Amino acid sequence: MAGVGRRGPAQDRVILETSGLTKRFKGMVAVDDLNLTVRTGEVLGFLGPNGAGKSTTVGMILGLIRPTNGTVRIAGQDLASNAPLVSENIGAIIENPAFYPYMSGRDNLRAHAMAVGNIPDARINSLLELVNLSERARHKYKTYSLGMKQRLGIASTLLTDPALVILDEPTNGLDPAGQREIRAIIPRLADQGHGVLLASHMLHEVEQVSDRVLIVRRGKLITEGSVDDLLRRGGYIEIAVPGHDPELAQKAIRPIQHVEQVTIENGKLYVVAPEDIGSVLNRALVEQGIYASSIMPKHSTLEDLFLELTDEEEVPA
Repeated sequence: MAGVGRRGPAQDRVILETSGLTKRFKGMVAVDDLNLTVRTGEVLGFLGPNGAGKSTTVGMILGLIRPTNGTVRIAGQDLASNAPLVSENIGAIIENPAFYPYMSGRDNLRAHAMAVGNIPDARINSLLELVNLSERARHKYKTYSLGMKQRLGIASTLLTDPALVILDEPTNGLDPAGQREIRAIIPRLADQGHGVLLASHMLHEVEQVSDRVLIVRRGKLITEGSVDDLLRRGGYIEIAVPGHDPELAQKAIRPIQHVEQVTIENGKLYVVAPEDIGSVLNRALVEQGIYASSIMPKHSTLEDLFLELTDEEEVPA
């Protein structure tokens, strides 16, 4: 069944699927029985602390690392028996892409297109427009900012119109403007029907552009789901009752169906409950003569959830 993302239902085609994917290095388990899928038309954010196995997983997906156990299926076919599946279906930026510094952006793309074969100029022009480089297409690559170079790299991976695009830390080292430009491109890739696997240590970046998120720790999957669903898991309702005894308000709210927990901090009530029961909470308070000045649903950030699930202090990578 197709996942439902922020752009609506993802397409039905599963372009990437791993099953029981495992990799051991000299007794150390780098990836442990990992199952993941990416469908065309969606962005999957791939998160985990340092050493969680993300790079090893990407290496196995690209056929650069042989799994100890498990399978990688691309477009429904087993990668182990069909190595050309990667070049036929995947475009990837793993490190800084290589271009000729004294050639223009357009000519660099033409050089890549000649190496691939059968890529018309119309395709090159549309990709330059997609990554917002049309106006700088005639300028030499050496004059490009780091963000422009990264965008040209993304364009080069799209020359063959791959079903799956893998972006590994695409905003690493960029200034805020460059990061924003890359973030704007990623949803466009999904809108055009590509599946996108985004590995990033920028938690807010993943939260903004992903449809689903998969979090791993020590090579093992610990949770996955749509961004909206994951953020709702840590949600709560904040209630302010100035001029009233918060403990009386707590007693009025506790018996309500679907209320899991009510705590008091700095005179405010924090209620773990579905955000759509605010009117029910308000009515229960009014019936006890308590009038709230505010009843506000609050959501956790992806960073809050990440730290809670991984129990790690370091920033993921």
